[in-house]
Amino acid sequence: MVDYVEKLIIFISTPIYVFLILGEIILSNWHNRKLYSVGDTIQNLYLMIANMGVDVLMRGITLFFLLFFFNYRLINWETLSWLYWGLLFLAEDFIFYWIHRIDHVVRFFWAIHVTHHSSDKYNLTTGFRSSVFQPVYRFIWFIPLVFLGFEPFDIFIMYSITQTYGILVHTKMVNKLGILESFLVTPSHHRVHHASNVEYLDKNMGMILIVWDKLFGTFQAEIDDLPIEFGLYGKKIDNNPANVIFHEWVSIFQDVRKVKGFRNKWLYILKPPGWSHDGSTMTSEQLRNHIKQAEKE
Repeated sequence: MVDYVEKLIIFISTPIYVFLILGEIILSNWHNRKLYSVGDTIQNLYLMIANMGVDVLMRGITLFFLLFFFNYRLINWETLSWLYWGLLFLAEDFIFYWIHRIDHVVRFFWAIHVTHHSSDKYNLTTGFRSSVFQPVYRFIWFIPLVFLGFEPFDIFIMYSITQTYGILVHTKMVNKLGILESFLVTPSHHRVHHASNVEYLDKNMGMILIVWDKLFGTFQAEIDDLPIEFGLYGKKIDNNPANVIFHEWVSIFQDVRKVKGFRNKWLYILKPPGWSHDGSTMTSEQLRNHIKQAEKE
């Protein structure tokens, strides 16, 4: 059943993606905005394919664990009810917020997620620029959902639906959307998320609802007089395929090797990106505090 529904989602969404991407390319060239490049688009596609390959390999393992924990569920639902599907949507969107936030604030997970942020281009194909190895551990965050009685197959279906929306917000062609900005993740909010400006780093983690960011202090609206710069803060990486996927792992290895003390070695793995034992580099929060302090002086 789940395979049928996922194939149906792909069947419906693929022509929509193609139509919108072609439209964005045409408008980009028409207005000379240069949102696309051939190399970047190919890179986005091969990262998507690599992610899909890992996802397929992990599907059986993921299903085994989720079905195992489902046997110990705390709640039994009527799965055809609107309440069930509405609560699953809210719960999964909430879980995704925390998956995404941890991907940004723990360097070990950032090393996997960083590929999604590594392009200095930003367009609809950026949504396909996947974190290749995330399927290896993503199922761990879904275990609370099966404990709450949500069917593993339904979790897969809801994730596919929400991912479809998550891809569509990767665009510069849509301006702010009025009242929708107050509760949905809009293209404006997600542009902030992909920005490398210090003011925007590690903000707007939600997939569909922006309310989680507003509740937990990670929300930042797009600032009208602050043009967004895309890519990674403070560096530009070599775009060969292996480097795009593994460059942050190499950096972690180099940092762990050079520092003395077991504690500091672990902190280079578990602290947020940019943390350093001697203050030579800073996290996003430290950078913002540094700017605020400089402004006061």
